Amino acid sequence: MNGVLDFLTEPWAYDFWRRALQVALMSGVVCGVIGSHVVLRGMAFIGDAVAHSVFPGVAVAFVSGFDLVVGGAVAGLLTALLVAVVSQNRRLKEDSVIGIFFAAAFGLGIVVLSTAPGYSGSLESFLFGSILGISDGDVRNVAVVGVVLLALAALLHTKLVAASVDREQARALGLPVLWLDIALYTMVTLAIVISLQAVGNVLVLALLITPAGAARLLTDRLGVMMLLAPVIGAGSSVAGLYLSYRWDLAAGGLIVLTVTAVFLLCWFFAPRHGLLAKLRTRTRRASPAPVPEAP
Repeated sequence: MNGVLDFLTEPWAYDFWRRALQVALMSGVVCGVIGSHVVLRGMAFIGDAVAHSVFPGVAVAFVSGFDLVVGGAVAGLLTALLVAVVSQNRRLKEDSVIGIFFAAAFGLGIVVLSTAPGYSGSLESFLFGSILGISDGDVRNVAVVGVVLLALAALLHTKLVAASVDREQARALGLPVLWLDIALYTMVTLAIVISLQAVGNVLVLALLITPAGAARLLTDRLGVMMLLAPVIGAGSSVAGLYLSYRWDLAAGGLIVLTVTAVFLLCWFFAPRHGLLAKLRTRTRRASPAPVPEAP
């Protein structure tokens, strides 16, 4: 028992640990809420695409000597706005437009970076995360953006759900579908940007999608899903952070592996939609009906 308590309390002696824990919690909660809308709409691709779209902004900021996170946010928002406008053309499917523009954005980032020698080491924290190197200013920025995102998600919840479930019906009801798309893309972009320092550009999609996917397996109610997803995201982030401290391994990678393990447990053991539940249902259906005894 004392060993467990020591394991849980020992890291709190370090300032860098407390900052990392705060960012891990906030990133997990925000990504869980925003990711629920992404999963509901079937837009998992956009998470990966947005992560790529922030790359040119980071590249320009790196070459120019500006803040990498700010550069990434600006580039992601501009690209998301462009996708939202162009995808209103019904001849083009949304995933096609996303693929076109976000791939172009990533290509632009590579071209910009090729002009700066010796950039690879400086961008390692952006690609793979550097949660243990977070400053007090970073914690404040994540907190402010996180609160704004959660407030927007609560304010637009009903309209975003309506536009996700049936876009044509939403238009018929007079909802501003284009502006709702822009709002969702913007929230996804900002959620990804504030999570970059936790898990990095390469792994950020897992923090956005996996907790919501696990929650989707546990409940049929959207409200419950949006409560479970941030709990899973925050809990997995904290657990992964503790494991990284214990084993001296990469924090971002262990956070992602932890939330993936939670997803697999839900996929296997979920009471209604898990693998075991489906096998039991099939077994009952396949069992022959009892033969009544002759009088």
